[in-house]
Amino acid sequence: MARKKGQESKSKMRAIGVIPARYGSTRLEGKPLKDIGGKPMIQLVYEAAQRAQLLQAVYVATDDERIVRAVEQFGGNVRMTSADHKTGTDRVAEVAAGIDTDIVVNIQGDEPLINPAMLDELIQPFVVEPELPMSTMCVPILEEEALNNPNVVKVVFDQRGYALYFSRSLIPYPRKMDNFQAYEHLGIYAYRKDFLLTYVGLPQSRLEINESLEQLRVLEAGYRLKVVASTQLYDGISVDTQEDLESVRQIVQERAGR
Repeated sequence: MARKKGQESKSKMRAIGVIPARYGSTRLEGKPLKDIGGKPMIQLVYEAAQRAQLLQAVYVATDDERIVRAVEQFGGNVRMTSADHKTGTDRVAEVAAGIDTDIVVNIQGDEPLINPAMLDELIQPFVVEPELPMSTMCVPILEEEALNNPNVVKVVFDQRGYALYFSRSLIPYPRKMDNFQAYEHLGIYAYRKDFLLTYVGLPQSRLEINESLEQLRVLEAGYRLKVVASTQLYDGISVDTQEDLESVRQIVQERAGR
């Protein structure tokens, strides 16, 4: 993919997006290839990522030939990876290691409604902070039932936007409701390439294991992690179940009918 017009004036950095995609899933087998509006889900994610202004290229990282064939069929970039990886981050790192780039964005393959502008927001801090190792994203929690839902990961950050902690519990505790605002952490990440390769070599940390949140490994190891509070409207749905899939299909159908 050629460098987009005007990109040189914004930054000399090269940034790529990598979408890890596994065929196996305990709740929805073969979900990257599930049809949504006439396209496999992985294609919708890929096409959305391509619309980000600060990404020069997008790749799919997979260990399954069926996904390789599907990506090649719609003309996408795809790389085969080891089948032994424990996490999508490990898969992303394997692909990134062989590509000349400065920034790597880990894009979840089960969010076909991802907003491309959010990917640009995630990359932007690296332009102004040359030593920043990693960034991630959050949005305000607006629904009360999400506050105590352990599947909604919360994050708190300091006045400069660096993460203090991530938890499945409600943080901060609302002792006083004046000015109280909790934030949901969104599981998309951007890394400086050299840090990504360092990160995947770090051992699992105590808090990471306790909370089952791999980003805590970064904090426990003493690295800075920038949390970008998105200015975009977030209506993404992670497709983990058949019910999620049907919800996304309906949204895509409604958008196509506008």
